[in-house]
Amino acid sequence: MPPASNQSSPSAFCLPGIPGSFWFEDSCPCSHRARGSHATAMSESYVKRLFTILLDAVTDKDPQVQEQVCGALCALGESQPEEALRACEEHLRLHDKVLALPPWFSPQLAHPYRTMILRVMETVVSSHLGELDKGLARASILLASSEMTKVKELVCDWQQAASNVLVALGKRFISSVMEEILSKFQPGVLPHHFVVQTLANLSVSNVFGVVPFLTSILSTMLPMLSAAKPDSMRVVFCCALQRFSESTLEYLADLDQAPDPTVRKDAFATDIFSAYDILFHHWLQSREAKLRLAVVEALGPMSHLLPSEKLEEQLPKLLPGVLGLYKKHAETVHVSRSLGQILEAAASVGSRTLDVQLDSLLAALHAQICVPVESSSPLVMSNQKEVLRCFTVLACCSPDRLLAFLLPKLDTSNERTRVGTLQVVRHIINSAAAQMEVKQPFILSSMKLPLLDTNSKVKRAVVQVISAMAHHGYLEQPGGEAMIEYIVQQCALPPEAEPQKLGANSEALAADSVRAISVSTLYLVSTTVDRMGDVLWPYLFEFLVPVRFTGALTPLCRSLVHLAQKRQEAGAHALLIQYNGNVTLPSPYAMATRLLAVSSSPYLGDGRGAASLRLLSVLHRDIHPMLGQRWATAIPLLLEHLDGYTEETLSRKEWEEKLLMFLRDTLAVVSDNTWICQLSLEMCKQLPSYNGTPLEKNFLYKCIGTTLGAASSKEVVRKHLQELLETARYQEESEREGLACCFGICASSHLDDTLAQLEDFVKSDVFRKSAGIFNIFKDRSENEVEKVKSALILCYGHVAARAPRELLLARVESDIFRNMSQCFSTKVLGIKVETKDLGLRLCLAQSVCMASQAVRSSSHGSSFQLLRKPELVAQMMPVLWPRAIPRLLPQEFIKAEPSDSLRTPMRKKAMLACTYLASLEPALEGQAQADLIHSCLHSIMAVLPEPEGVDSHQEPLYLDTMQALKDLLTSLLQRNMTPQGLQVMVEVCAPEPMDQVPEGPRAGAGAWPKRLPASALPEAPAHQPPAHLPLQALVPFHNLGLLLGLFSPRCADLWPATRQEAVSCVYSLLYLQLGYEGFSRDYQDDVVEQLLTLKDGLGHPDPAILFHTCHSVAQIIGKRLPPDQLISLLLTLFEGLGDPDQNCSRAAAVIVNCLLKERGHVLLEKVPEIVSVLCSKLQETHGEHVLQAAQHSVYVLAARHHAAVVSSLLGSPLPFDSHTCTLWRALAVEPGLATQVLGLLLEKMSGDVPFKESRAFLLSSAPDRVATLPPLAATCALYEVASAPASGPAVLELYPQLFAALLLRVSCTVGVQLPRNLQAKERKSASSGLASRSLEPCSSAVDALQAVLLRGGNDDVVQRMELEGGWQLLRTSAGHEEGVTRLASAMAKFAGPRLPLMMKALFATQSSVYEMQRVSSTAFLAELLSSNTVNDLMLLESLLDNLLARQKDTCARVRRLVLRGLANVASGSPDKVRAHGPQLLTAMIGGLDDGDDPHSLVALEAMVGLARLLDLVEAWDLRSVLLHVAIRIRPFFDSEKVEFRSASIRLFGHLNKACQGDCEDVFLEQLVGGLAPLLLHLQDPQPPVAAACRFALRMCGPNLECEELAAIFQKHLQEGRGLHFGEFLNTTCKHLMHHFPDLLGRLLSTSLFYFKSSWEDIRAAAPMLTGFLALHAEAERRPQVDLEQLLAALQLLLKDPAPAVRVKAAETLGRLVKFA
Repeated sequence: MPPASNQSSPSAFCLPGIPGSFWFEDSCPCSHRARGSHATAMSESYVKRLFTILLDAVTDKDPQVQEQVCGALCALGESQPEEALRACEEHLRLHDKVLALPPWFSPQLAHPYRTMILRVMETVVSSHLGELDKGLARASILLASSEMTKVKELVCDWQQAASNVLVALGKRFISSVMEEILSKFQPGVLPHHFVVQTLANLSVSNVFGVVPFLTSILSTMLPMLSAAKPDSMRVVFCCALQRFSESTLEYLADLDQAPDPTVRKDAFATDIFSAYDILFHHWLQSREAKLRLAVVEALGPMSHLLPSEKLEEQLPKLLPGVLGLYKKHAETVHVSRSLGQILEAAASVGSRTLDVQLDSLLAALHAQICVPVESSSPLVMSNQKEVLRCFTVLACCSPDRLLAFLLPKLDTSNERTRVGTLQVVRHIINSAAAQMEVKQPFILSSMKLPLLDTNSKVKRAVVQVISAMAHHGYLEQPGGEAMIEYIVQQCALPPEAEPQKLGANSEALAADSVRAISVSTLYLVSTTVDRMGDVLWPYLFEFLVPVRFTGALTPLCRSLVHLAQKRQEAGAHALLIQYNGNVTLPSPYAMATRLLAVSSSPYLGDGRGAASLRLLSVLHRDIHPMLGQRWATAIPLLLEHLDGYTEETLSRKEWEEKLLMFLRDTLAVVSDNTWICQLSLEMCKQLPSYNGTPLEKNFLYKCIGTTLGAASSKEVVRKHLQELLETARYQEESEREGLACCFGICASSHLDDTLAQLEDFVKSDVFRKSAGIFNIFKDRSENEVEKVKSALILCYGHVAARAPRELLLARVESDIFRNMSQCFSTKVLGIKVETKDLGLRLCLAQSVCMASQAVRSSSHGSSFQLLRKPELVAQMMPVLWPRAIPRLLPQEFIKAEPSDSLRTPMRKKAMLACTYLASLEPALEGQAQADLIHSCLHSIMAVLPEPEGVDSHQEPLYLDTMQALKDLLTSLLQRNMTPQGLQVMVEVCAPEPMDQVPEGPRAGAGAWPKRLPASALPEAPAHQPPAHLPLQALVPFHNLGLLLGLFSPRCADLWPATRQEAVSCVYSLLYLQLGYEGFSRDYQDDVVEQLLTLKDGLGHPDPAILFHTCHSVAQIIGKRLPPDQLISLLLTLFEGLGDPDQNCSRAAAVIVNCLLKERGHVLLEKVPEIVSVLCSKLQETHGEHVLQAAQHSVYVLAARHHAAVVSSLLGSPLPFDSHTCTLWRALAVEPGLATQVLGLLLEKMSGDVPFKESRAFLLSSAPDRVATLPPLAATCALYEVASAPASGPAVLELYPQLFAALLLRVSCTVGVQLPRNLQAKERKSASSGLASRSLEPCSSAVDALQAVLLRGGNDDVVQRMELEGGWQLLRTSAGHEEGVTRLASAMAKFAGPRLPLMMKALFATQSSVYEMQRVSSTAFLAELLSSNTVNDLMLLESLLDNLLARQKDTCARVRRLVLRGLANVASGSPDKVRAHGPQLLTAMIGGLDDGDDPHSLVALEAMVGLARLLDLVEAWDLRSVLLHVAIRIRPFFDSEKVEFRSASIRLFGHLNKACQGDCEDVFLEQLVGGLAPLLLHLQDPQPPVAAACRFALRMCGPNLECEELAAIFQKHLQEGRGLHFGEFLNTTCKHLMHHFPDLLGRLLSTSLFYFKSSWEDIRAAAPMLTGFLALHAEAERRPQVDLEQLLAALQLLLKDPAPAVRVKAAETLGRLVKFA
């Protein structure tokens, strides 16, 4: 325990002989006593010395240092304010230019530094003003006055700082300050600029103290005004007069609190007027802008002090003079402020002059308000506020003349003029409400032209004026409705119509857009201004229906809902809308139609759907009295539905259906034919309003159909239908669809009327036109007619779809299909001409679909005979395949729908129509059906699927078209379940020979043409034996192998349905074959029947199960396939290996392999040729199935000749290509063969030297190592074999030999180069991207080692190494050792049982001639000791013996690794450390003293190892080496290398931890000597060192026997916790000085040592430690401190090149006041 503060013998710490104590004899307490007498004398000058040092440091060039120096001076001033002021005064006087002394004795201090000292004085004075005595204050006043007036020239910063000192002193010592200032403010002599400035500032800071002096000051100043010639003097006089006037007005305003309440305004009037006369009549005419502004600023407050009669007399000249300044100055805020003060003064005395000057005033002020305002310019904004203040004064004085001036300005077309005028109007409406109240009609009438302005800025201003009018009752006057309409118009502006805002503040402007402001204004006026309720209701309803207000619907609805709710709350139970003859209000029908129609697009216009529905809800009584209860439940459900979706997720179809259901329920509840007919009339009337919104118009058509369906008046229904047909815009596709939906919905209730009306329209004149041959082509009217026909055909389709099923069959043939055909075809000169309009064809196909579906779904549809069926099918076929029926297809049709691409859904719709038609009676004839199938197949197979990422929007159309084709083929097969039908389907669906298939599909269509027949062929007959097939009618089944080769790979198709269908195809084909072989029709073959049981496996998504099922299919095919079909099947399957569908390609490989196994005996003599074929396939195709086939063949060869195969493969050129690698991996298929191959490769790899040394250049310093080829080739081959999964058993058998050999191979190839020829080949492969794996020798060995570990079952070892970056480390010279360490750690953790044999193999390599192999094996064995596995396996003793024997190895790296391994025992077998403690400590101490390592890396390893072992060895064993270790490591605390600092400091912490509670005095000295270095190294620039210091200090805490310090160290120095170093050091020093005051001198001396540290952070921390120690030391401990040495050191630090160090030095000097 260190001596306590009350111990009498501090000399116990005078131990200069102890190493590491950093003790300075000069700081010993004994020597302090000897200098006791000197200390008293020194204390007298100590504070002065501190101030001197800091004041000298003021001249530092770094601003931060200057700031800190000033802060230190202020800190000293806080405790010694008088001394601070005296020191500053003395320093300034000393460094003044004195002519009697030589220049070198007292150089003049530059004014920037004098400025800083004066600012320090100001701070001290301001903080301690009440503590200063008059003498010191007087001296400071004199100094500041001298500094302020030292030079006549203006040096603003300096003189302003001196002036501020005087102003600060003047708050208490006003008499002395005024005496000194007035002494330099003598009559007849022009004063210094800052004398006047100081007087001005004093008058503001001490109003009550200065105003009594003003009369004498003004009397003295007035004569000076005439003598003041320089503009700068005139400016300061103006400033003074302004401040004097302001302070006088303040004094008079608070006269009840003033010391002299007798002061009156009249006392200053004469002097102020005299000054005014000079300022206005003489100085205001100056050319100097600054002076003019100063004058005008002074005239404002001065005008309030002028006598009333004088002010009235001067106003005719004063006002024009001030107004004239507007033309002379860009920044006019000062002019406007002064003008406002003058106007207020004039108004306060009731001046009549304002009336005379009013016109000029208004013109000038209006020009100012019209200046464009930039929000980034505060001066312009301030000027506008001052100008508006002036207008307020004028509005109160002369409202009539003001409006007579302003209102005509609104008629101008100039943007700035109109915007500015509107701003003024808004301002006076708000600020002069009483005066403007009677002027409301005039103001309203003047707004007509601004309402027509289209400029956005004007619009914003108008909206703001209207908002102000609303709050003050203007809108209740006649003409107010126009204002409301204007607001609504702006709410209706579309977002895209807003002008683009440019500039840096564009976002702010966007938020103030016209529409946004208008919406906000309308809602605020509706909800917050109570008086506006009767104005807005019901007037706002007039804007609901007109289309031009559509954009304003949402804010309108919200405002109306709020107003309606307020009226309901007020108790109104009657109708909310009282028409009272007001014809401008929309009818209930119009409002219901409008709100319902716009609700169909609910998210447009800021959510107008929800707003419209809410308005409907509150208006239910006005719409119809019976709707309240129904709508109260229906509308909330609709709103809830909207809340659950967004614009992107809402299904429009579903939403429209909900709205139509809502309409149907409404009509049902009303059940009033008159009301319904009136509603339908209103809907038809509003229909043209939605021409610009096709979606809403389409929905309105549906609403009309729904309403007409509910009407009971047939005349009304037919009349409206006729009007719809006559007024429809047929050119719009959406309108044609809407019209058709309307007719379809109406037909559900009025079928006969609807069909009759359509019939009448078809017979009308709309189709009559010249039928000449020349009108067939390019006739515009013809195009219009085609659109009408399209709409009519679509109408018939919707009518059929919606018509009651019991009425449909009687009319479908005669009324619907007949009129469809009539509209579709045209006769020209008696010749039937098919249309060329694509839209018309699409409509026909869609309508045929709808009508056919309706017929089929009727109760008698299955027996209904559709006589027009052949005609309709014939109309569909030309669309499908242009070459199918050329006699029916003009050339224009080919151009309209290309045969090789899908651009429209025409093919899909045509096939759907044919599908539905095929299901109806009568059945198609044979040739017609064949033509239809042929056309459909070719129309799809000729179309190429789009590549991924290109025109992806066509992919759904393509898939839908494919599905439509499948449905059609299925329908045709179901209609003709006969042998002949199947024969036709097979002939039509079977793929054409490759030379007949178009190039496009063969090259790019890929799997799609094959998938289609597989999905279509077996749809009907595949699930049952073809019992009814007349086999004698079939053509010879010569292409069975080809068909099986096409269909069997599709058993693995991407589509599960296609897989099922492919098995059905195989099933059917095999039964057909059995029929040819003579089996009866009812025969069931057990083998073929197994195919049906395999279908479940084909539905499984797991590829393994899927391909296993394919293998089973192949076995069945192999058993039933005729021999003559085998070759055909194999060739087809080989072609299938290139299938774009990877699943099908793999399935082909599986089937090939299975067939080779099952039927390969007939091909054994073809093995050489098969190998050749496989090699060629490997070059053509890189699929996995090809690789598997090649491996199988190579395995057969190598099983008999493994040595020859290995030798020949090793002779392959390096690097091995992918085919050779594939063949190598084939050798691992069988374990016995793999073991033989690996054994041969081990012999090849270890039997030759790993590298040869050669010099690339004669002058190179070291020879290059070049790899030898045989071991390199064997390593690469070993990787390939071991990487094969089947090599696992062989690798396990040779695991120890493989691991040891490859580890040593890795170590001896680090840094080894490839031969030059292979380097060139490697670079070429890398640049071409062909190289899959590096040929670099070390990388090859690492890859092989990885493969062995993986194949040996140590995947976790490989993964751990990968995560830790171990494999990459193994490849580099710098990281190889760490890589081996990580490998050993992973092996010990995951492969413990294999360690004995591996260690045995590695022990034999300890005497290797290759140093790197010894290093690698030692590193591996050393790391094993960190795991408890070696102890469990009883390997510890042998490992320790092996490592201890290597302590004298000639290689320092080996010796270092030995120490690491010995230290690892602490981690792996901590319980064994005590038993081997002496050996381990001896080895570590020997490492500390290792002298053969020039870099001390062995000593570093010894320090790290000792830190790990200390907690585990016997205390007795440790005690003998404790002091030796502490002394030996102390020099490393300040090592230049971070590793040494970190390790030594951390070991020091472990030493303290080991001896806690039993710390001898001799070690305690080491602790005390290391305390300051540890505290300072907390700021070490290297984080590991700082972390080590944290640990060491936490361990030192208990040994100091100070609970507070120990607690602080534990709290603040935890790992990972942020440390505020200054706060921590402050607290630590506080407790050190409280508990161990005698350590002050020693800690300061150690701290002084680090003042010269090479690390900037530590140099900065050292004075911090010094300062905090001084701050908390007791005053009586001053003798322990050599103040002279300390001040000298700090003074030297103030010249440190690092600004941060100088800052801390200055901060410390500020704390040394403690020793004063």
